[in-house]
Amino acid sequence: MNFRAWIADLAGGAIAFFARAVTAVQPVWTGIDPAQVRQRVYFANHASHGDFVLIWAALPPALRRSARPVAGADYWDRGDLRRFIGRDVFNALLIARNAEGRSADPVEQMDDVLDDGSSLILFPEGTRNLTEEVLLPFKSGLFHLARTCPEIEMVPVWIENLNRVLPKGAVVPVPLMCKVVFGAPMHLEEDEEKDEFLTRTRNALLALNPKAETRG
Repeated sequence: MNFRAWIADLAGGAIAFFARAVTAVQPVWTGIDPAQVRQRVYFANHASHGDFVLIWAALPPALRRSARPVAGADYWDRGDLRRFIGRDVFNALLIARNAEGRSADPVEQMDDVLDDGSSLILFPEGTRNLTEEVLLPFKSGLFHLARTCPEIEMVPVWIENLNRVLPKGAVVPVPLMCKVVFGAPMHLEEDEEKDEFLTRTRNALLALNPKAETRG
């Protein structure tokens, strides 16, 4: 391990410790065994830049090592510190969210990561939800991944309270207990259409939040 990788590994441990200390995060596993090391796509609600950090910190070390967050390049590739954290510490797949600035298709980039054997942490709403809606409509990327990688488990993950710990514009987090609820794995069903799959996965994610009603 070279010096930069050693520093990144040390920083990752420190960030995970800090995230758990501030949020007292409680991972809740429903319908899934955290001891099983499998390749997965963890898809979650998105309200804060810290969302993938909390999921990453909540995963057991054996799963954390192979989990690569999908994050916006416009945020995590801006400035040396953010770039180091995004690229070196988390090994994030940084996606250009502006279509005009893309040199590669985001779904193809995610496919490549899965082909390499890694797992993904992604947010199918496509952007942070700063509205009054519980969950925004899903983008189509999750469906395409389920279709091209049918053997990989799609796991819904509900993050509770992190938007209050790190609200928009905040620099210093507010200590507050959070939960990360991991649901049962899902797969694309035979002959299932895109809209049906996205509705089913969205409802599965909503069902992990006791404050939300499942919507069709």
